[in-house]
Amino acid sequence: MITLSQRREVGEFRKRYRWMALFVVLVFGGIIVRVAQVQLFQQDRWSGIAQQNITKTLELPATRGVIRDLEGRVVASNRPSYDVYATPRLLQPEDLERIGSLMGLSEEQSTALKTRIEDLPPERRTHQIELYRDIDRDQLAALETHLAELAALDIITVPLRDYPYHTLGAHLVGYLNEVNESDLRSAADASAYRPGDRIGRNGLEKRYESLLKGSRGFRREVVDARGKPLRGDRPDSLEVEMLRKPVPGHDIQLTLDMRLMEAFDRAFRPHPSGAAVVVDIHTGAVRALYSKPVYDPNEMSSGLSTRRYAELTGDPFRPLIDKTIYETYFPGSTFKVITALAALQDTVVDPMQRVECNGFIKIGRQKFRCNKRHEWVDLYDSVVQSCNVYFWELAEEVGIERINRFAEAFGFAERTGIGVNSEAEGFLATREWYEKHYGAFRIGYTLNTAIGQGNTRVTVLQLALAYAAIANGGALYVPQVVQNVRAPDGSLSETFQPRVKRQVGVAARHLDLIRRSLVDVVQDEDGTAFRARNEEGVRVAGKTGTAQVVSRKGRSEESSSAWYLDRSHGWFAGFAPAEDPQVAFAVLVEHGGSGGASAAPIATWVMQQYLGEPEKTE
Repeated sequence: MITLSQRREVGEFRKRYRWMALFVVLVFGGIIVRVAQVQLFQQDRWSGIAQQNITKTLELPATRGVIRDLEGRVVASNRPSYDVYATPRLLQPEDLERIGSLMGLSEEQSTALKTRIEDLPPERRTHQIELYRDIDRDQLAALETHLAELAALDIITVPLRDYPYHTLGAHLVGYLNEVNESDLRSAADASAYRPGDRIGRNGLEKRYESLLKGSRGFRREVVDARGKPLRGDRPDSLEVEMLRKPVPGHDIQLTLDMRLMEAFDRAFRPHPSGAAVVVDIHTGAVRALYSKPVYDPNEMSSGLSTRRYAELTGDPFRPLIDKTIYETYFPGSTFKVITALAALQDTVVDPMQRVECNGFIKIGRQKFRCNKRHEWVDLYDSVVQSCNVYFWELAEEVGIERINRFAEAFGFAERTGIGVNSEAEGFLATREWYEKHYGAFRIGYTLNTAIGQGNTRVTVLQLALAYAAIANGGALYVPQVVQNVRAPDGSLSETFQPRVKRQVGVAARHLDLIRRSLVDVVQDEDGTAFRARNEEGVRVAGKTGTAQVVSRKGRSEESSSAWYLDRSHGWFAGFAPAEDPQVAFAVLVEHGGSGGASAAPIATWVMQQYLGEPEKTE
């Protein structure tokens, strides 16, 4: 009996032994597999974590490329911003109190800092985070004095965008602001941007973001368990890159001349709102793109307060709108040259034939009034004196289809192709459009079109390019705002050549007739811009225009500026010097009334400053 019991116990022990042995084999097998996995397949990951524990990485931001004008004047550059970074895992509670005290933080601000650090997820605690941006000099001095005692803290000098000309050219140059979640998701390179980075949000800053931004670098330091840098050579086992220098962005040179922009800014001081464009007639290069009022890109880049944003959006003169390329206007009498060229090119009119102007014409029961009684005028005189009656008589012969066809040849009702920001097309109403929207087509629509009213709408840039085509003999250019791009080493990366969009298809003799009439608009005593001429300075040629606006009378809103907003817009478009044209321009004074009294003096004075001997100003 005893022998049988012992045999049973031995058998039971052997069974348990086998299970124990299997368990031990499985456990050690799992350990071996895990060790092999860590050593062979996850070596890079765990090696990187180990190296992170003994290194601290300091990001080195790239210097954004500089934007300069035609003469090398700096339009957008960088100033030093002192930013405070910290590695959360190295921060001690007493460190946060010390930082708050040194920076002069309020109790509320100190509490917010502690909460922010405590709420960070574990995976972010080993990475540097930005605590404060662009601290002032006093805060910088206080922190630097005690930086050795705050091992978790780093102060990094970061280039911050600066616009020395402030509002001048702001719509074109653009501004920066902080990247958002959408920017981070849509970036082609996932490492290109990180939260807190700034990105071009408008204008050339946005258009050339990839060239301007450059690429960041870094510097790694070997640290002890408390995060303090260790002096001496780094360990041989540390196989990581210790220094990568940041690569600066490309520099951009514009075709703009900021001296010309400053001249327009001075000339527009009496007027609250308007725009002006100047282009080189031989290349289409834009020399001035002036819009008033406008925001300050320094303010936009640093972040607008709710109050300031409300001020900008509530301003009746719309500072957020670029009036040179985005807004459209009735061109008024500046459009008459298109009607005249359409008639001349298709031999609809004898330019020597005279028409009697009694101050109005009557069609049915409606009277169309001229600006005055001009007696007898031919085509030349009608341009010089801006006689509406002549052009109304001409419109009946030319027809709206022919006027629109030539207007399209001169670039109206299509985008110019400037390639920056949103650009309006403008509008030319056709016979079919009038029939669709007004039920029938009437001759009065053609009469209004002939003098730049009705539903014809243009941008200031389109008008300047059209007059450039008249001045240069018929070449319509694609406007150009960037002359070249330079790599960080100063070498030319890209140069932009002039591009002709089309020839307008008008004979040289007809263009010459219009050019001569535009000269006398300013130089002849009967010309509508005679009072604005430079008597002994640069001779300017051009056409005045007074464009009616949609009246605000009867609207529910009332303001102290309502009377002003009902005034007509004043235009003056032309070229200079009159005898040897180099540039063409279009000047618009919103609600300025007569173009001869408001816009023409601005244009002639600025052309004198730009092309002649500038007048001395106090």
